[in-house]
Amino acid sequence: MRGVVFDGKQTEVVDDLEVRDPGPGEVLVAVAAAGLCHSDLSVIDGTIPFPSPVVLGHEGAGVVEAVGAGVVHVVPGDHVALSTLANCGACAHCDRGRPTMCRKAIGMPAQPFSRKGRPLYQFASNSAFAERTLVKAVQAVKIPAALPLTSAALIGCGVLTGVGAVLNRARVDRGDTVVVIGTGGIGLNVIQGAQIAGALTIVAVDSNPAKEEVARRFGATHFLTSAQDVREILPHGADHAFECVGRTELIRTAIDLLDRHGQAVLLGVPPATAEASFLVSSMYLDKSILGCRYGSSRPQRDIALYADLYRQGRLLLDELITETYPLEDFAKAADDAHHGRVARGVLVF
Repeated sequence: MRGVVFDGKQTEVVDDLEVRDPGPGEVLVAVAAAGLCHSDLSVIDGTIPFPSPVVLGHEGAGVVEAVGAGVVHVVPGDHVALSTLANCGACAHCDRGRPTMCRKAIGMPAQPFSRKGRPLYQFASNSAFAERTLVKAVQAVKIPAALPLTSAALIGCGVLTGVGAVLNRARVDRGDTVVVIGTGGIGLNVIQGAQIAGALTIVAVDSNPAKEEVARRFGATHFLTSAQDVREILPHGADHAFECVGRTELIRTAIDLLDRHGQAVLLGVPPATAEASFLVSSMYLDKSILGCRYGSSRPQRDIALYADLYRQGRLLLDELITETYPLEDFAKAADDAHHGRVARGVLVF
């Protein structure tokens, strides 16, 4: 089968991948569509250290092809969105409803794929850039068949991370003020999450003025090309500032833009060794800096919620997709994503 493999030096679309059959508690999924997220690019450029060779991709949706023993919530033929959380479901963190903190869902890559007899790693417990992938049962979330799989693919990372950061981590409330730095796939989902939460003022900041139209479509009340102008709209600062780019100077900017009792939420991914600075004295007015993994999501609950919001017309998915690409055009899709030409590009199988 075909898939996108990174061998530690270069990325290649290959046609000789193999994936093993599902074991107990596992689901084999025929991938229909997969969004190209900057986390995939970060593996290629080394920002996210990951063992290789690895099958890339982590934002996908498809159709269940086979299930292992003990899997009862999905059957062959079901449409599913895939999450990246291969959580155990039994530890203290899972029991408290915090699957993103499960230690078995972090830093334990499996090797269900092989090529020419050599095992390949699975990226983010998912590897959606392959015609078939194998996931734990908890990662396969049944969705309505009427939900287009190209749109459903985006729920598994961009929506869970962006909307989840607003609703689950920051807990934005009605009437709050929000600043979103960066209006790529994650930033747009933060914007629409803030709108769903009832935020009164949502200021989108992006150096590319061409992004204003889409930012406003997703719910931004204001659009700026420089964060220096935020104080003209919010003289006292924001209740919530989301950094969605992954640059340390913008992390500092997000912190500096906070009002009293405000919180900065870090969603962008800088290099693993990056350090950011801030004025300690500025934090004593009950300000907070919040890390956020995967939108603090509970995928089995949240994906169903977002699918229903989409059905009601309250969550935008189709509008996130700027371009679709056949798998063999991965290089072009990656280049478009790297240069910010697309909000989300989607590989279709």
